Amino acid sequence: MTTVPDRAAARLAWTRSALGDPSLELVSASSDASFRSYWRTYHDGKSWVVMDSPPALEDPRPWMAMGERLTAVGVHVPAVHATDLEQGFLLIEDLGTQLYLPALNDDSADRLYGDAMDALLLMQTRMAHDDLPRFDHARLVSGLEVMPEWFLGKHLGHTPSCHEWDVLEAAFSVIIRNALEQPRRFVHRDYHSRNLLIVDHNNPGVIDFQGALSGPITYDLASLLRDAYIVWPRERVEGWVASYRQRLLTAGVIDEKIDGQRFLRWFDLTGLHRHIRVLGQFYRLWYRDGKPGYLADVPRVYHYVVSVAERYPELADFVGLLKQHAEGRDLTQVAAA
Repeated sequence: MTTVPDRAAARLAWTRSALGDPSLELVSASSDASFRSYWRTYHDGKSWVVMDSPPALEDPRPWMAMGERLTAVGVHVPAVHATDLEQGFLLIEDLGTQLYLPALNDDSADRLYGDAMDALLLMQTRMAHDDLPRFDHARLVSGLEVMPEWFLGKHLGHTPSCHEWDVLEAAFSVIIRNALEQPRRFVHRDYHSRNLLIVDHNNPGVIDFQGALSGPITYDLASLLRDAYIVWPRERVEGWVASYRQRLLTAGVIDEKIDGQRFLRWFDLTGLHRHIRVLGQFYRLWYRDGKPGYLADVPRVYHYVVSVAERYPELADFVGLLKQHAEGRDLTQVAAA
């Protein structure tokens, strides 16, 4: 097996060859929750990014194929300039370092989210999706079940009783039905402020799209506007939701039978599915994978889960169960071994 120093040497040698510059160096640009890593270099007055995606661990071909499809419909994703798919090295366009997250504020939000919703509409109206894995019943269930295992069980040290499992399953059934009744479209799956970059033309730059699915029409909208990393007043979020519904109406994706109240329910409960999953996933990243970086975001995610679920009477018992075991606990504090 190739060692890490060997990998680094191979990556640097390939980059120097691809750009024809034996003197350039690489510096870490970023990494993600997968086995990929990203490295920045400078050549001839321009910056470039090298994606290192070890084929045995993270095959780069699906990323490339999805990127080509997104580019074809007008979404700005990193252009690919050179590849070595056997080694898993790609030389790609550098979209810069201006993530949406630190740039979002009261003054910029309408403009930046407007651009992001324009790109989302392109994906939902022009991207084929029937050949993608479906966000089906089994996938919806497995996403929700992460929470009882890793949040209630591992972090809070509580094993749900038979009655509590009935409560959980009743709530999960409401959420799953809501997802399955929606029109299906292309779903980026992680369309949020850490995967969108501010770029000079065709804003935003979109990354981390390789896990795309065919799923509920409000999933990416909820990922964007009920972002695990930033919170907006409910009234402002609902205004953006209403504006996006109007875009879908104008594009003929939905009709007037999907009124504002029904669309908002789709949005709320689809976002709730995402945040219940994330509530478990952030703890799994720590307890199983040793990645503590997401623990600070858990209180925000927990707030989303409770505040949205409280708006729907059929989820009252679910809210009560969570509050009974989580209220008063420091959700950022790692449980003792």
